[in-house]
Amino acid sequence: MRENDGKAQMTKRRMTCIICPTGCQLEISNADGKVKISGFQCRRGEEYGRNEMTDPRRVLTTTVRIKGGSLPLLPVRTATAIPKGLLSKAVATLADVEVEAPINTGDVIVSDFLGTGTDVIASRDMEAIAQQ
Repeated sequence: MRENDGKAQMTKRRMTCIICPTGCQLEISNADGKVKISGFQCRRGEEYGRNEMTDPRRVLTTTVRIKGGSLPLLPVRTATAIPKGLLSKAVATLADVEVEAPINTGDVIVSDFLGTGTDVIASRDMEAIAQQ
């Protein structure tokens, strides 16, 4: 919701905090760059609300092709959250990635992914299979 009184623009948003099982109902308003948050029961909820309003980020989980593995696809994820606006580009970029087995959980598949400073890492082990 946006309110405009002719001088300042205010954005309000309601959301459920997903940081812990409590699921606080947050109300976040942003007026001229000042973020006000209510409804949180802990500091982590306040931080979550502020980040969602100013710089939303997500951990991307997807798959990449793997050559010589026991399965055709390897599950991967970003080691830390990346800007939400990069998710489509990130998925498209990883669609062109192919690695070779064997791979261990936590192995870096792509370092400094899209210049975000985070790595794409393997989410599981993948053994190499003997070629016949």
